[in-house]
Amino acid sequence: MSYLVLLLLLVGVVWLVSGPLRKAARTPGAYADPALESMERLDLEAARDAKYREIRDAELDHETGKLSDDDFAAIDSTLRSEAIELLHELDALEDQSPAG
Repeated sequence: MSYLVLLLLLVGVVWLVSGPLRKAARTPGAYADPALESMERLDLEAARDAKYREIRDAELDHETGKLSDDDFAAIDSTLRSEAIELLHELDALEDQSPAG
């Protein structure tokens, strides 16, 4: 019986905590406040710039011999795919903006 109560309590907490996430999933990219959209854009641009710095750092580490060719290839492909994903998110945000 106590397991059932614990399970119901756990389900209730998960449902309560995931409420904002479920709401965001129903309205992807729909912002009531333009400031939220600009904040997301700033966050994505900062993440993009940070990813570019990571790519440059990996290239420098490879050039100085800190990374082997195999390690550099693995790290570089991962970083570049993450950068491409960020660029796609920025494009999607631009497509959804009313001024865009």
